[in-house]
Amino acid sequence: MTTDPQAITIPAFWTALGARAISATIVTTSGEGGPQGFVALSATHFSATPPLVTVSVSATTSALAGIRASGVFAVNFLSREGRAVYDRFAAKDAPKGAARFEGLDYGALATGAPVFAATTGALDCRFEEAIERDGATLIFGRIVDFIRHEQAEPLIHFAGRLQD
Repeated sequence: MTTDPQAITIPAFWTALGARAISATIVTTSGEGGPQGFVALSATHFSATPPLVTVSVSATTSALAGIRASGVFAVNFLSREGRAVYDRFAAKDAPKGAARFEGLDYGALATGAPVFAATTGALDCRFEEAIERDGATLIFGRIVDFIRHEQAEPLIHFAGRLQD
C-alpha cells in the first residue's frame, strides 16, 4: 500500500479507482448547437431531500459550457444494449457535439436533455451549482424526472474496461 501522496501518479489514480465497478454512464445536455454529451466516470447521488446528484466534469469537456448555458442535463445509465452509444462517446476519434448523436436512439424527458433508449434508467436534472477545483468542475443537479427500465441489464465498467 502506498502512503506517499507524491507517489499517486495519474495512471496509479485510475488504477486505484478501477477497483470499483460503475455503470457505464453518459451525461447529456442540449445546447445551441444541438445535443452534447460525455462519458461520466463520476456520477452519483448527493442527497434524497432534495433529490440531488453530482457529476464530475473535466474543465476541457465542451459539454460543460452547454450544461451551464442550458441549465439542464441528463445522467444516462447505459444498458448492455447501449454498447454502441458508449463506444461512440468513448472513442478518441469520435465526432464532437451534435454529430456524436447521429444515428443513436434517444428522446427526452421533462427538461429536454437527451435521454438514450438503451439505458437501465436516466435522471433528468436541472443544474443547481458548480464547484471548480484543480481542472475539474463538480456539478450539482436536482432530479426533476427519471425513467427506469427494470428488465434492462446494466453495462458495467470495471478495471479500465467494459464487462461483457
